[in-house]
Amino acid sequence: MKNVVLAAFLLVLYSCSPAKKYAESSRHWEKEISELVRQDETRVYPDNSILFIGSSSIRLWDNIEKDMAPYPVIQRGFGGSNLRDVLVYENRLVNPHKFRAIVVFVANDIYGGKEDITPEEVLKLYTQLVKSIRKEHKKEPVFWVQITPTESRWHVWDKIQQANTLIKNYTEKHKNLYYIETAPAFLGADGKPIKEYFREDKLHQTQKGYDVWASIIKKSLDKNLK
Repeated sequence: MKNVVLAAFLLVLYSCSPAKKYAESSRHWEKEISELVRQDETRVYPDNSILFIGSSSIRLWDNIEKDMAPYPVIQRGFGGSNLRDVLVYENRLVNPHKFRAIVVFVANDIYGGKEDITPEEVLKLYTQLVKSIRKEHKKEPVFWVQITPTESRWHVWDKIQQANTLIKNYTEKHKNLYYIETAPAFLGADGKPIKEYFREDKLHQTQKGYDVWASIIKKSLDKNLK
């Protein structure tokens, strides 16, 4: 009887979870997620790896292993995902791994479209993601990489920055949460995004952009990982 009650409780708990709430809208990423999961069957990663999760800027980082050396990495970016998508698939992309720290970059929740959410909703989703990660990984440091200023989304940069600031304030109040500021390095003397750091789509980074990114991220890891 106790087992039946427990099972019923867990079913209700899961059905009310944020991941369950967004599962249907994130289903179109299933093929890509399955391909990432299959990598775990053919490759063994060091326990001191840095796990990178998030959207297409993580997925398209072709030289991530070289750029992040000497840190070993696990690369788990997918699609043009948003925080809801990452939350849905966190269980499959994060929980199977042992890692020294996790780096999160997700940039598609505010882009100037009809599906944009508010900065406050971005913060709420990030806090839910952190809580989901903490179910299995209690103490590993979690780093949020500031959403990068880009020319293609410059018209909503003020809202993006509001979301960044809310997340920064949140991380400063919690142990083992960190915020990596990158915007100053990507803005020129005119205060606008530096063109040579971005591809023709004015959104994704060139290798020069990734070089800057890697340098900033490694400095934060060096400072905060003991």
